Amino acid sequence: MLTGCGNDDVDCSLDACTVTLDRTVNAGASVLGVEAKFVSADENTVTLEVAGEQVQLTKGRQAVDVGGLRVALDSIDADNITFRVSR
Repeated sequence: MLTGCGNDDVDCSLDACTVTLDRTVNAGASVLGVEAKFVSADENTVTLEVAGEQVQLTKGRQAVDVGGLRVALDSIDADNITFRVSR
């Protein structure tokens, strides 16, 4: 596990991490020096709190800038969400 990734469900390369979280309230992970927490989701959209800011991610859309990082939704299903965080 590389520095900056603080969870078993976080897979990091040099400048990016892929995070998988349960779709449960308060699910979260420490990634690239910031906290990413699950807030809510529907079938195509996820709301996360990243570095203290709420962001809405839509499947198939471009990454969103937040806290000096780029965050993009990879996948969403009934149990989990997977998103990418990059510098």
